[in-house]
Amino acid sequence: MANVKKESSSKGGGMVSGIIIVLCVLVGVMIWKFVMGSPANFEGGNPETGHPINTLGQVYKGGFIVPILLGMLLMVIVFSIERFFVITKAAGKGNLDAFMASVQSSIKSGHIEEAIAACDKQQGSVANAIKSALVKYQDVKKEGFNSEEASETIHKEIEEVTSLEMPMLEKNMTIISSLVSLGTLGGLLGTVSGMIKAFGALASAGTPDQAALATGISEALINTATGIATSILAIIAYNFFTSKIDDLTYSIDEAGTTIVNTYRKFRGSLKQ
Repeated sequence: MANVKKESSSKGGGMVSGIIIVLCVLVGVMIWKFVMGSPANFEGGNPETGHPINTLGQVYKGGFIVPILLGMLLMVIVFSIERFFVITKAAGKGNLDAFMASVQSSIKSGHIEEAIAACDKQQGSVANAIKSALVKYQDVKKEGFNSEEASETIHKEIEEVTSLEMPMLEKNMTIISSLVSLGTLGGLLGTVSGMIKAFGALASAGTPDQAALATGISEALINTATGIATSILAIIAYNFFTSKIDDLTYSIDEAGTTIVNTYRKFRGSLKQ
């Protein structure tokens, strides 16, 4: 049942991500066409033949790759905002470090109910995973498992809960990581196509025109700048969120180790 629910939510999430991607590209096309391609940005009011008089007009002259690159840039921004809220929610309502210090102190002192109450107050994926391990700790304590059996049971419980809680944190991270490469490659594609167009027009003119060539090269390089900006933002976002996810995973593993060690100490005291 849990696998069916997880699969259905994954399909639904994939559909939403696909819609967001399409919308970002459409918005990028609209910005390129109606904002950057506004007649007010060109001499004579003609975007096709007029010379651009500002930065927006220059970017518009970058060619058909520009709206796609703008869509990619919007994707990075949108998915970064979405990941920020999801990861923040997973960490819980309060400060994660303070929560972990409080829970570990309660566990080490044997106040399991107090630690469970702290998890209920904190909420989030980390607190849910730790609470599940604490409940399992109480179960194995009642059943009288030895240290090794308890360790295996508690670790298995943590792994099961983590497999349900944590995948949501990595959702859409693949898209952000893909945009790191796609932004640069898209910019290079736009630059190469722009250079081919510029030199092709120069060759057909028959006479060298340095001004026209410089203009064509300048317009082509706009794609490179836009693509690199997209990649830089995507790299920063990906590394930032990956670090946050690693911190949450480490917190769960650290709490699980503390719970196991506490149980071993408890069993050791019974043998004395």
